[in-house]
Amino acid sequence: MSHPDHRGDGDGWVECSLGHRHWGRFGAAGLLAHRARPDGSAEVLLQHRAEWSHHGGTWGLLGGARASHESPLAGALREAAEEGGVDPTHVHPDGQYDDDHGGWAYVTILARAVDHLDPRPTGGESIDVVWWPVDRLGDLPLHPGFAESWPVLRDALTPLSVVVDVANVMGSRPDGWWRDRAGAAQRLLTSCATLARGGVPGSALPEQLPRAPLAHWWPHVSGVLEGAARSAAQHPPDAVEVVVAPGSGDDAIVAHAAVLTPPKLVVTADRELRRRCADVGAVAVGPRWLLDLVEQPR
Repeated sequence: MSHPDHRGDGDGWVECSLGHRHWGRFGAAGLLAHRARPDGSAEVLLQHRAEWSHHGGTWGLLGGARASHESPLAGALREAAEEGGVDPTHVHPDGQYDDDHGGWAYVTILARAVDHLDPRPTGGESIDVVWWPVDRLGDLPLHPGFAESWPVLRDALTPLSVVVDVANVMGSRPDGWWRDRAGAAQRLLTSCATLARGGVPGSALPEQLPRAPLAHWWPHVSGVLEGAARSAAQHPPDAVEVVVAPGSGDDAIVAHAAVLTPPKLVVTADRELRRRCADVGAVAVGPRWLLDLVEQPR
């Protein structure tokens, strides 16, 4: 929520079609930053809300009204910086949850901390901003909206992983890849980077993939290289993890997928590899799924 002394064009009360009053003429957005604790458990970044605010004194997300020109991601990052001193370059978005209230929505951006965050109350909207263990959230008086969404958000703290069988996806298109396997692999990895940065609509994921009901995912994408394509690893895109198979590419894909936490997808048309990936809890999709996403206009 924005302080009355710092009004933007999104500030103001509105009534949704269900008859409830909400803050934010164009909806609202908040940031759920999360990170692993030393013992492997998770903790999330929470705001102790100023007493003058709506549901003052409760704990919830850094967030507030979106401006008319803002995407939910931009709004959430701006609010987190304004209210909690969060540097947006130190978090990486994982997912977007839309809590629709009948024509008005509060959008939560889930983001993992990728560097040191030093959150602190900035301005008058936060009594405190702290990292709080997920398993102790019940100790706090939570903002009602956050409390209602928390079961879904908790299930979404693990990002989507997408593992690309580079050789198989390259081979699905007769574009001359056999003349320069390393160059073709490099082009495919660059396309995969656009997927990592732009994300995947939740509706585009296969129905058989167990996952939280998010509207959008920004996946962790990895590409597995083998054979003559291995040299493409010398100049990897910064948004893609490159795995170089020491021997069999299929073995490397299965081994890599096995250590990932669901939800996880493997992109390949190889039937035997798809079966092996299912054995380690991954869902397989064909190359066309990936190519349709990275080749469509964004």
